[in-house]
Amino acid sequence: MAKKKGVIVFVEVKTLRQKSGFFPEDAVDYKKRKQLLKMRQIYLSRNKLSLDTASQIDILAVEADNQGNVLDIRHWENAIEDVC
Repeated sequence: MAKKKGVIVFVEVKTLRQKSGFFPEDAVDYKKRKQLLKMRQIYLSRNKLSLDTASQIDILAVEADNQGNVLDIRHWENAIEDVC
């Protein structure tokens, strides 16, 4: 969790270590999106913040080779909407 210009930003980081024809962000499927939305809701509630508090969920996709060297990083801002 981070804050940017008054907006709470939740970040889901996905890493893929080998080229397999898939992208790390592909792992954020419907079920994972629902979990992330629920986790955002829980965080806001536990911190006594309104569910209408400005927030977003970003995805950070990291591709690496088998030795762990980063090949590519993609940042998808506000990637998950409440309407899943």
